Amino acid sequence: MKPTRLALVSLGTLASLSVAVPVGAQSASVALVHASSQVALRITKDMPVLRLTLSSPEPASTLPALVTSPEVPTRWIAVGPREVEAVALQTPAPVLSYHINVPSTLRCSTTCSVQSTRVVSTQLTLNNTWTAQLLAELNYLPVSFSSPDGPFAVTQVPGAFTWRFPDLTTLRPLWSLGTTNTVLTAALMRFQDANGLPDSGVTDPATWTALVSAVEHHQVNTASYNYVLVSQTQPENLTLYENGKVALRALVNTGIPQSTTQVGTYPVYLRYVTQTMRGTNPNGTKYVDPGIPWVSYFYGGDALHGFIRASYGFPQSLGCVEMPFATAGLVWPHTPIGTLVTVLP
Repeated sequence: MKPTRLALVSLGTLASLSVAVPVGAQSASVALVHASSQVALRITKDMPVLRLTLSSPEPASTLPALVTSPEVPTRWIAVGPREVEAVALQTPAPVLSYHINVPSTLRCSTTCSVQSTRVVSTQLTLNNTWTAQLLAELNYLPVSFSSPDGPFAVTQVPGAFTWRFPDLTTLRPLWSLGTTNTVLTAALMRFQDANGLPDSGVTDPATWTALVSAVEHHQVNTASYNYVLVSQTQPENLTLYENGKVALRALVNTGIPQSTTQVGTYPVYLRYVTQTMRGTNPNGTKYVDPGIPWVSYFYGGDALHGFIRASYGFPQSLGCVEMPFATAGLVWPHTPIGTLVTVLP
């Protein structure tokens, strides 16, 4: 195997020395093998985490497993007469600090054991562009990603992000590559919910592992990309988009002046098929409304839901976006966790 070219940080070279240590007349000779080392700037699957230059040749198969914390599975391969590399077998989360026990002295006979080490820490910071690449490859974003490396690259590769839905003009300005933005957070929530993870919208280790696994196994999201736009210009209305095309338009009610609906773009974070809603009216009295159907919360206590009114199209609610039961029943299946809802003034 040819040596892998990768940016490495030298950790210094120890004195090259091989000493035969007698351990009894009938024992095989034992050698102390010293090693100089280089550590990769970034831990990436199928790339070296560590390169050792040994003071005497030793087969890669005799070396003990590299110890890291958190654990990153590796395997040793020979890349030269006295050079070996520990190659990562999986892509770790990019948000953790890794501690690598770098061998500096090995005790070798038929196999080798570590006699002394130095601990090196490497901080891999969150890379939003890499996260966006994986989510785009899995069809969770309103952007696509194309690269000469193919459609399912796990490592971060050069490529182009392209906005998929030109008709979603109110959503387009919220997308910004390389930043933590509402569109990216919502896509993470959608992925987390679809994969049984807490929908925090943050790339924690469990989410990163699931993202990498999904790309490796080509587990593309087959659901449409949905988006809800609410206009408070009378007659107030809601538009549901599926993959950038209008799927439904309906009259709705938003909040009265004393209890307005929050303006902005937010992801759906909580849903109920039916719920008893409780709260306080502007005059201080309490209300209890049982059996409210098809509820999707997107900001605090503001939710999309069904509610019976004599008419629709003007402010009547205490902040929620109300619609007829039948309309709410059509909208709700298309507003899973992470669906973005924009409320215009």
